[in-house]
Amino acid sequence: MKRLLSVLFFVLIFIQPLPASGDQDTVYVIPLKNEVEKGLYAFINRAVHEAEAEGAKAIILDIDTPGGFVDAADDIAQVITETKIKTVAFVNKDALSAGAYIALNADEIYMTPNASMGAAAVINQDGTAADQKAQSAWLAKMKSAAENGNRDPLYAMAMVDDSIDLPEYDAPKGKLLTLTAKNAEEVGYAEGIVQNLEELLAKLGLEDANVKHVKESFADRLARFITHPVIVPILLSLGSLGLIVELYTPGFGLAGITGLVSLLLFFYGHYISGLAGLESLLLFLSGVILVIAELFIPGGIAGFSGLGLIIVSILIAGENVWHMAISLFIAITAGILTMVIMMKFFGKKITWLNKLVLRDATTTEKGYVSNPSRTDLLGKTGYALTPLRPAGTVAIGNERIDAVTEGGFIPENAAVKVIEVEGVRVVVREMKKDQTDKEVTG
Repeated sequence: MKRLLSVLFFVLIFIQPLPASGDQDTVYVIPLKNEVEKGLYAFINRAVHEAEAEGAKAIILDIDTPGGFVDAADDIAQVITETKIKTVAFVNKDALSAGAYIALNADEIYMTPNASMGAAAVINQDGTAADQKAQSAWLAKMKSAAENGNRDPLYAMAMVDDSIDLPEYDAPKGKLLTLTAKNAEEVGYAEGIVQNLEELLAKLGLEDANVKHVKESFADRLARFITHPVIVPILLSLGSLGLIVELYTPGFGLAGITGLVSLLLFFYGHYISGLAGLESLLLFLSGVILVIAELFIPGGIAGFSGLGLIIVSILIAGENVWHMAISLFIAITAGILTMVIMMKFFGKKITWLNKLVLRDATTTEKGYVSNPSRTDLLGKTGYALTPLRPAGTVAIGNERIDAVTEGGFIPENAAVKVIEVEGVRVVVREMKKDQTDKEVTG
């Protein structure tokens, strides 16, 4: 028994557990879903850097997008082309417009049987075609992406330019090219057609790889929503309107909270997306402090300086200052129009709106007197201390009174009589000799 235990003891000492394979390939699967915008770029940028840090063997972009914004697509494409890791575009359903451009920048493209790729014309936010300059620049980008991937640029150009005639692919003149999976494989725009991700991994020889699916967190999804070009002006409008209302109402209430939350969400989304740094948030907070200081230190310097810092912080929070300037202009305009509309149509119905406007009038009936009225002078006589042309000075009793004539000239020392008093305005008329004698005898 002792001999058996000794043998087991030595076996346990010398037998080590097999270490986990440290050289197992890792594949990162990054979803590229919904609209292409700056928030998506920030998410993909972080995911690619994470894959690089872990030494991934390949990055698979799981694409299903109707397209989106050109500048965001260009940024995403740059991230894909700059990484040294092999990139594969897996068109799971649609890679349209900006999605087609991103796919063409990957090292390889695979599509599911029902997938499509193309229709990449540039359109404005109102749905109309972009100007010729923007179309030309986008056409050059699509052509370059195809050429860099050793693909025939004709088909990439046909996705943008409807003057290219490709009737065999259902794209005659006047219609943009959209390739089916079969067509894409035929013209060399797809390396193959696969049913699912597992089949794609097998095609790549990575069926035994450690697959890491990168998922968007709640913060990522919130940031994508907040940084959408349509949402940005709305948040800024709510922010400006809320703060304007709060400045005209006593205390701190719902309007102020709404304004601050909207602006904080704006900065949060841009910070999470990597579009804004701490400097923009610090500038914003400094501006708010200066605006509040204006309430206690009148003069305007602190207030205007604060507003300037807030505007600058918003402008530098986005990647494109011009786009942020447009959003800010829309927000300010919307805020002013909303205030005007609310005051005009709802001013009497909504209690807190009444606090924005001073409705009380300082009338005499309420006891307010802006200047003392000299109605006691009415009918009194005196003489002109200076010529009245038509204004001058008259003496009435022991008082010097500033007076005006009815429009004519009254010489110095001429006898005058007060015929009208309107507040501080005293109107006099020259008295003739017979009138003066009558006043004296009477």
